[in-house]
Amino acid sequence: MTEFEPVLLSLPSLAPSLAVEILPYGLTFHRIFVQTDGRTHDIVIGPEDPQGHVTQKYTNTIIGRYANRIPVGTHSIERNGVKAEVVAELNEGSRVSLHGGPVGFDSLAWKLLTPESPPSLFTEAELAHLPPLSPTTSYGIFRLVSPDGDQGYPNQLTTEVLIAVIPPADQERKYLAPGQSAAGKEWDLGSILYVYRAKVDKGVTPVNLTQHWGFNLEASLKESEETLSVKNHNITMKADRIVARDADSLHTGEYIKVSDATEHLHEGQKIGDKYPKLGYDDYYFFTSRTVKIPKRFPASDFTPTFDLLKDVLTPSGAKVDRPEPVVEFSSDKSGLKLLFDTNQDGTMFYSNAWADPAKGARKKIHGGSGIKDHGDGYVPGSAAFFEFHDVLAGFLDPANKNGNDTLLTSDEVYHNYVRCDVRFKQPS
Repeated sequence: MTEFEPVLLSLPSLAPSLAVEILPYGLTFHRIFVQTDGRTHDIVIGPEDPQGHVTQKYTNTIIGRYANRIPVGTHSIERNGVKAEVVAELNEGSRVSLHGGPVGFDSLAWKLLTPESPPSLFTEAELAHLPPLSPTTSYGIFRLVSPDGDQGYPNQLTTEVLIAVIPPADQERKYLAPGQSAAGKEWDLGSILYVYRAKVDKGVTPVNLTQHWGFNLEASLKESEETLSVKNHNITMKADRIVARDADSLHTGEYIKVSDATEHLHEGQKIGDKYPKLGYDDYYFFTSRTVKIPKRFPASDFTPTFDLLKDVLTPSGAKVDRPEPVVEFSSDKSGLKLLFDTNQDGTMFYSNAWADPAKGARKKIHGGSGIKDHGDGYVPGSAAFFEFHDVLAGFLDPANKNGNDTLLTSDEVYHNYVRCDVRFKQPS
C-alpha cells in the first residue's frame, strides 16, 4: 500500500449509506460519501487526485503535534514539575509557527496497523468492540512516531488514531431509493468517529491534535455556483466566547463574549446571515458542560480492561446516555445534517475565506475539472472547517498551569475524540 492509496471504511451491506476514504498521507479524509435519496454526496471539499493533498495543504488532514498558531522561538514548559523546552519553528509570516511546524503530521505517511502489527495505545477491552478486520472493514487504526526534536518539539511522541464508521441503530434502514417517500422523517445514516491516543516516551511535550476537515453539504448537487457556498447552510454552536487574536492570529490571552459580537452567535441561522467581511476563522470556546470522557488519563490506568470506547462506538439512536452535540451543521437544500460531539474545549470554525478558485483543484463530483490550477477551484466561503481541539497555545497561559495546559507527561496518555452523526431529512 502506498501513502496515497485510499483505505475504504464502509458500513455493512444492510446500511450502505455512509463510507469514508482515508489516505495514510496526512491521515486525510479524502472523501466522505453519503448515499441517500438516489444521490451520492461527497461532503468534504478537496482535490480529486489523492496526491493533490501535498500542495492543497490542511484539507481534511490531521494536524500535529500542535494545532493552530504559536509564537516562534524558545518556550519553557512545565507540567507537574516536569520541564522541557519547545523551539517553535517559523512557517507562517514572520512570527508564527503554524499547525506543528514546517513538516507537521499532515505531511507524513501514517502506518495502517494490522493484526500482525497491533496497536499499543488501545486496550484489549476497547478492541473487543470492533469487528474482525476483513476486505470490507468499518474501521482502521493508524500510527505515527514523531522523534525527539521533531519540528522543535521535545521527546518522542507515539500517536495512534482509530477512525471508524458506525452503523445506525436501525440496521434495516438502508438508503432511500429514488421516489421513496420520507416526508417529515429524519433518517439516521450512521456516524463517523475518530479517537486520537498519544504517549510521550519521557519528560513532557505539547500535544494538541485536530482534524482540519472542511464540509459542504450541497456541493455534490452541482445545481449552481450557490451550492459551492456554505452561506446558506444552518449552524448551531454551543459556545459563549471566542479567542481574541492579534494581527498574526496569535492568541492575545483575552476572550470576546459572543453576546458582544453577534456575528459569532450561531443559534441555527444561516451562516451568511451575519457573515463577516473576511469570513470566519475563529476559535470558539464551548459553553460550560459536563464531559465524562477525559482528555488524558494516568498511564497506570491503561490495563487490558480499561475502556473509553464503548460509549462513543454506540450507534446513534440507541437508548444510551450520549452527550449533546456541541455543533450542528445542516443544509435545507440537500437535507443533510451533521451533529458533532467531543471532549475537546472548543473548535476553530473556518469558512474557507482565503480560497482562490484559480489555484488548487475541485473534485469532479463538486462540478470541478479535478485539474490543479485550472481556474475552477473552490471559491471563498465554500466550506465549513470544524477543527476540534483545546485552546490556542494553552501551555503559554500561566492560568492553565498543571491543568488544561495542552501538555502531556510520560505518566499520562492523551485521549481526544470527535464523533459526527450524519442525518437526512427529505427536502421540502
